[in-house]
Amino acid sequence: MHDLTMPQWAIDRVLWRRGKLHVFDDIDPRKTALIVVDLQNGFMVPEHTPMPVKTAVETVPHVNRLATAVRETGGKVFWIKNTTNAACLQEWSNWFAMSRPELLQERIDAFAIGSPGHDVYPGLDVRSEDEIVLKHRFSAFIQGSSDLPARLKAGGFEYVLITGTVTNVCCESSARDAMMLNFKTIMVSDCNSAHSDAEHTATLAAFYSLFGDVMDTDTLTGFLRTNAALHAKAA
Repeated sequence: MHDLTMPQWAIDRVLWRRGKLHVFDDIDPRKTALIVVDLQNGFMVPEHTPMPVKTAVETVPHVNRLATAVRETGGKVFWIKNTTNAACLQEWSNWFAMSRPELLQERIDAFAIGSPGHDVYPGLDVRSEDEIVLKHRFSAFIQGSSDLPARLKAGGFEYVLITGTVTNVCCESSARDAMMLNFKTIMVSDCNSAHSDAEHTATLAAFYSLFGDVMDTDTLTGFLRTNAALHAKAA
């Protein structure tokens, strides 16, 4: 698990700009979507990747606990699967061209539909009421990557919780684009994972200071359950 200490400069900037530590402490659980980004064998299991994100497995219990809280308080869980196909190899060719050929082939093989690497990590609690989304870019929200934004808008979701791997690649890209599409976006610190503490911390600090909120699982589940109880009482 990453050892995250939010830098004081980021905290100071948030307090100056927003006046409180968590701008989305009023989160409405009924309008909340948990987005689980790329927690697949191809990023987590050494058998399926030459460069596994070693801390990703440690986030699994936290992701499962958060998924339970989201479902129980009226929200929904979306499992995002990084996917390579012929179309993205052509349409996103410049990125693929930056990799050595052998690494490129490994990625294609790992994340093709039907390959073991494409599967969601088996320790994750995927339920029948959840949704599976295929994405073809780092960000799940950018045009041409997936239909996730359309699904969220159709479902009336306003808040998105970003979890998964890698913190500073697909998770950060998805979180920033979600905010740009006007979703209230929270990155969950102990449900994200990167290749180093430095990358993890730098990403979360930058996101927190300007783009959205950052919470850990305990803080977030507390807000979800408290606000769900308030809504139930008001009804």
